[in-house]
Amino acid sequence: MRVLLVEDDEPVAESLRRGLLRYGFEVEWVTTGTAGLAVTTPYDLVLLDLGLPDTDGLDVCRALRRRGDVPIIVISARSDETDRVVGLEIGADDYVSKPFGVREVIARIRAVMRRVRPAEQPSGPQRYGARLTVDRKAARVGLDGADVALTPKEYDLLAFLTEEPGALMSREQIMEAVWDANWFGPTKTLDVHVAALRRKLAGAVVVEAVRGVGFRLVVVEDEPADGRGGAGTEAPAGAPGTDRT
Repeated sequence: MRVLLVEDDEPVAESLRRGLLRYGFEVEWVTTGTAGLAVTTPYDLVLLDLGLPDTDGLDVCRALRRRGDVPIIVISARSDETDRVVGLEIGADDYVSKPFGVREVIARIRAVMRRVRPAEQPSGPQRYGARLTVDRKAARVGLDGADVALTPKEYDLLAFLTEEPGALMSREQIMEAVWDANWFGPTKTLDVHVAALRRKLAGAVVVEAVRGVGFRLVVVEDEPADGRGGAGTEAPAGAPGTDRT
């Protein structure tokens, strides 16, 4: 993914550029609004400072939005609510106030890209092991051929974890994906939803908790001989780095 960074503060830009590169982004950095508008190479998203030396960043935002629908995230030291509102009203997709952390910017980039370019959904139910199916088109979950009643957030959590079964997902990644990057509530709500999935999908999947990090979903591949789903919902005894929540 290619990012156009329009920022005249060199220390801020260098720190942000290094962070983006570590996360696998390609970055083109310019220091003025004029240079930003002159870029002709394709890019997927713009990080735009408002306090540019040659023009107001809001004017650059307007010009970029007139050209097309490329996502724009404003980054600025201006914390006044008016600037935030104006930036969003003239076409910015999000607004990050300085000082900020690189991880926050990455989370906001991912959240914006999910909103503006949702992933192509599979055409039918996907099977996970012998018992579980997830139909992302219809937002339905099946267990042994019967529908499972999940709340919207329980479904979103399951859909996210089943994108990469076995992969360890941090709490921050899960909260960003399921509750979005602007969630300011307690992460205890994540534990509540994990517990609900464990209860409702017992024997079909195991949601392991990795202490201090996050969760991984493990699919139970073989159907138990008695057909009742004998696998528990807790991490296997003695598994390194896991705990029970």
